[in-house]
Parts: sequence; structure tokens; C-alpha cells
Amino acid sequence: MKATRTRPPEILLVDDNPGDARLVAEGLRAAAPAALLSVVPDGIEAIHCLRREGQYLTAPTPDLILLDLRMPRKSGLEVLAEVKQDPNLRSIPVVVLTSSDAPQDIRMAYDLHANCYMAKPMDLAGFLEAMKALSEFWLVVVKLPGSVSYGQRTNPDPGD
Repeated sequence: MKATRTRPPEILLVDDNPGDARLVAEGLRAAAPAALLSVVPDGIEAIHCLRREGQYLTAPTPDLILLDLRMPRKSGLEVLAEVKQDPNLRSIPVVVLTSSDAPQDIRMAYDLHANCYMAKPMDLAGFLEAMKALSEFWLVVVKLPGSVSYGQRTNPDPGD
């Protein structure tokens, strides 16, 4: 069976810094204009959104989560641990997108099964280039689990 994209990718950004959230949104809009971005300001809101609780009853299930580490109320590492332990959420790829390049943060994120770890560039050009690379890889190269449907193939490709 061949997988085909059936809808624009849904991305959930979890970041408490409005400036960073705005830069991510602008970078994604330029690099992946079809992508749909939802933003929540902290880890507690992220979990409510992912589990469709409270004000998030109709929130879409994201195909990709962009997760900051340093947030009030619930850290990104705590969110990552909850997502990867939840059978309904664990297949959603999580990209840690943070200002920290501390080795212990990188190690903990991967120990908790982050799919990728990116340190936010400090300059605008670097930030936009990082968003372009992120979009190219995660929204073009990678097949995301929630954004494909599987149909019958009449001519199987032996290379699959």
C-alpha cells in the first residue's frame, strides 16, 4: 500500500515566549505555507490540547509537536514524558525546539524519546533557516503518522 498525504500537516507549538512563537510562525509560514499551526503557551495547556480537554475539545491532533523546554507550570521535559507514555499520543513526533544547548538537556530529551533536538538560533537569519530546514525535513521528507491514508495499490513497488 502506498501512503498519500490527505490534508495539510497540523503542527502544535508549545512555547511560552511570544516573540519566539511569532518567529516560528513566520518561519513556518514562509517555508510551509500549507501547514496549520496551533500555539499554546505552556506545558499544562499543551497536555489539555493534546488530550482535547476543556477549551480544546475540538483541537486537531497534531502531526508534529514543536516543544520548548523551559516553561512555567510544566516543563517541556515533563510534557515530553507524558506524550511518550500515552498510547494515544506517543506516535506523534516531538521536536524539542529550545534555547538550551546544555548537554544534560539534550541527553534527557533523547532519554525521554524526543524525535529531534534543535537549539534555537539567536539571529533572525539563522532562525528562519532553521525553520526552513525543519519544515523541509519534517513536512516533506518524513512521512508523519497522522497525515496519511492507506489505500490499495494496483502496481506494488518492489522498492517499498
